[in-house]
Amino acid sequence: MTLSTALKTGDLTALPSRRDEDWRWTDLRGLLRTLPPAAPAHDGDVPAGPFAELTSTETLFVNGRCVADAEAASGVVALRFVALADKASQGASHALVVKPGEHLVILESHEGRASAYVSDVVLDIAVGKGASVERIVLVEDEAEAVNVVTAEVVLAPGARYAQTVLTGGARRQRIETRVSHPGAHAEVRLDGAYLLDAQRHADQTTVVTHAGVDGITSQLTKGMVTDQARGVFQGRIVVAEGADQTDARMGHHALILSDKAEIDAKPELLIFADDVSCAHGNTIGALDENALFYAEQRGIPEVEAKAMLTEAFVGEVVDRIEHEGAREIAAAWVARKLGGVR
Repeated sequence: MTLSTALKTGDLTALPSRRDEDWRWTDLRGLLRTLPPAAPAHDGDVPAGPFAELTSTETLFVNGRCVADAEAASGVVALRFVALADKASQGASHALVVKPGEHLVILESHEGRASAYVSDVVLDIAVGKGASVERIVLVEDEAEAVNVVTAEVVLAPGARYAQTVLTGGARRQRIETRVSHPGAHAEVRLDGAYLLDAQRHADQTTVVTHAGVDGITSQLTKGMVTDQARGVFQGRIVVAEGADQTDARMGHHALILSDKAEIDAKPELLIFADDVSCAHGNTIGALDENALFYAEQRGIPEVEAKAMLTEAFVGEVVDRIEHEGAREIAAAWVARKLGGVR
């Protein structure tokens, strides 16, 4: 059951619902009673994206249609999905193949420049032997949008895949990443940060399946919710039989800054091998009252103090971004988002 199928067929029964275990906190069938019409083609100019200063190589989708294809499998490339049609639906798919030994930085942005759209994006990323990919994903949806982004990542032996997802949520939003991990000295880093206010919803779901010996996965997600926002984290690491000497670590830590906000978290380790080193951690709480009091005693207003402490809390995720320019843009995005924390 997927949004992609529903958009293609118009069949609302294809939408996932709360009866589907992996979608129980991000119910689409109960939300979408009808699907909006398909977004029209866009012939005009498109504003520059958030990573425009970092690369001149760009693959661009507007209203679900590819209008520029960089066809780059190495170097630094911007991958943009832009919604410019109000109350319309759009679906897009894109595949990237990174050849053995190559290095690719994907600066991916989802840009909601319209209202109440429904969007579905499917990515296939294949990383060759000894190749490396860093994917930085910045999702800025409009408040009434529904957006699902699904990435299927397949790694060859010795490959390296690093990812950071930054999002401010939407009416309903899910960013899902599924990684086929071969072991064989391949390495995966999956990080994320969500900063949610008003009635925004963000779901970060990941599944990493270790199929072979000697694989590494490191995962860190941090979030903040305030007002009536809802954050969802689902992380699953599967260590298959025979995938010995797997080293897998997962952490999810979040702040709730309102009595009406909500966070649902489900970290999972499914281990079918014996000789492994695996752990996960999950914490959900409020800001440190002592730190907040200390800041206020030094004359920092409460709103600024909360923003400062939250920025430091989320900063660990940002600091793990390897591409310097993208790391700076991510830090600026966090600071901008937290300007409204209360």
